[in-house]
Amino acid sequence: MITVNLDVMMAKRKMSLNTLSEKVGITVANLSILKNNKAKAVRFSTLDAICKALDCDVQDILNYEKEA
Repeated sequence: MITVNLDVMMAKRKMSLNTLSEKVGITVANLSILKNNKAKAVRFSTLDAICKALDCDVQDILNYEKEA
């Protein structure tokens, strides 16, 4: 299962959802869906923009855990 740790990186960078939304160019609603692990898919361009805005790597945001 893939989990999204966007809220952790946002907290580390002290960035609000509104600020990230402005920097990435994605609506707060769509970022919220991603942040709350409700997204079914995410574009590479979106991940790229988020990583640039938060100055992090993809593995800082996405985590893969094997299901038991």
